[in-house]
Amino acid sequence: MTLSLKVTGLCIAALAAISAISSPASAEAERERSHGAVYTMSNASEGNAVLAFRRAATGELTPAGSFPTGGRGTGGGLGNIGGVVLSQDQHWLYVVNAGSNDITVFAVDDDDRLTRVSKAASGGDHPISIAVDDDLVYILNANSDSITGFRATEAGHLERISGSTRALGATGVNPAQISFSPDGLSLVITEKATNNLAVFGVNRAGLPDSAPTIQPSAGPTPFGFSFTKRRTLLVTEAAGGAANASSVSSYRLGRDGRLTLVEGAVPTKQTAACWIAVTPDGRYAYTSNAASQSITGFQVKPSGDLTLLDADGKTASTGLSGNPLDSVISRDGQFLYTLNGGRDTISAFRIRQDGGLTPIATLSGLPASADGLAIR
Repeated sequence: MTLSLKVTGLCIAALAAISAISSPASAEAERERSHGAVYTMSNASEGNAVLAFRRAATGELTPAGSFPTGGRGTGGGLGNIGGVVLSQDQHWLYVVNAGSNDITVFAVDDDDRLTRVSKAASGGDHPISIAVDDDLVYILNANSDSITGFRATEAGHLERISGSTRALGATGVNPAQISFSPDGLSLVITEKATNNLAVFGVNRAGLPDSAPTIQPSAGPTPFGFSFTKRRTLLVTEAAGGAANASSVSSYRLGRDGRLTLVEGAVPTKQTAACWIAVTPDGRYAYTSNAASQSITGFQVKPSGDLTLLDADGKTASTGLSGNPLDSVISRDGQFLYTLNGGRDTISAFRIRQDGGLTPIATLSGLPASADGLAIR
């Protein structure tokens, strides 16, 4: 069993408004009205599909359709983050088809409905993660240990950038995620097998450096990461799935693309912390601890220093809902959603002012192979 599968295995008029507030019928209508959507994918080997869920003002999710990608999944865990990604303007949804080595692009309308508009070869073998910055799209191909770049047209088609394919730091690195820095000048990739972070600078033509700058991870098995508003990079470290040994480290990304450790290997006190989500204001971060069925919350200081919100590392529990995997936070910072393995569910939590989490509801009935989360 590969490290990826081991960790992953452990590891969706004013008066009228005032009167509506007091009306039970209109309160029910408000819950049903869409306030955005959550998307995941089936990752089914016989045919991948995006599964959409309408998001209510109160945070609950209701099914809103299944949309075939025209490609194939793998039917199993990808050991990844970023397999389902929205563009910054939220008009396009990008999805990996790891079983057929291609990427599908959907148009997203104002009612959160999806229309498939294009599909493109990923430029390598086993695409698992997508990075988007404006019209620039990069794909992480895990079995090829490489990345390849594309330009997205106004019509939603991906045009491959000549000469954009780059090798990662080595072969067999078992990567998990690729993402742009907030300014779009760098691409960051986590390499689980080598315990490294790889950083490519990106020039104005959209081409990466010829080789990445390699930063050793402060903790073993770097997996997922997310940026705060201050170019601070927060990285989860799954420690190979060792019991209660996971951690999070923070780095400052310099203008030269180099990472400087701010605070290293801060324990979550939980097991298999593989995914991390940061609130839009950058104040709080949450790891999904797959083997502990828990979520660990951190306060993130402007300096990048990290403080556990709860001494035991358990800010919330997914319990009977399953093992929390991928996670997303709504753009207003009010809700956290986790995709849960084992029970094939999505859990919703309200984020309190103090960073604590209040469980809202759990949606069940997802396929066991479901992968990735994106929120609108």
